[in-house]
Amino acid sequence: MREKKSSGVEVDSRQVELRVQKFEGEALAHLDPLLKAAKRIAFHSGDAEDIVQETYLRAWKYFDSFEEGTNCRAWLFGIMFNVINAKRGKESRLPETPLEQNDILDSRVNNVVVFDPFRRLEGREVLEAANRLSEDHRAVLGLVVVEEFSYQEAATILDVPVGTVMSRLHRARRELRKRLAVTRASGESG
Repeated sequence: MREKKSSGVEVDSRQVELRVQKFEGEALAHLDPLLKAAKRIAFHSGDAEDIVQETYLRAWKYFDSFEEGTNCRAWLFGIMFNVINAKRGKESRLPETPLEQNDILDSRVNNVVVFDPFRRLEGREVLEAANRLSEDHRAVLGLVVVEEFSYQEAATILDVPVGTVMSRLHRARRELRKRLAVTRASGESG
């Protein structure tokens, strides 16, 4: 059955139904991971929900450009980070500073968080420390560590070079270790 849109274009209702089914099958399965990631990046759940809603609106609008058989999850995360970047604006981005040689050498020795075996680190402490990281660092940590995207996939999603993902991840881990060490040293635990 053909219907006529207000623009005068005829639309086959069966084609629309198939597109809806395809979209629901491919894209809606990733709603929870997108929402979790958005909540890690945006501090307010309302903002995270808005980000995910806009992500799905754009995904629906451009679903015809999605190549079937490719990674829909990565495609959606890419759209989500485009939405986030559009919200915060290009001018608010902080420039990346190059890694110093001392940072690289220090990371080889200090690449593991050492915990006091007699004191348990609570999950909420890790989340609180992670929430105090910069948005760029939370984003890359969430994609690579939590969502388990490869460096290349994270780079594609964030629209940055792979080296930037690697340096941000290095800095995020280093900063997280520092924050957790301060938390441990001050005895902030329940």
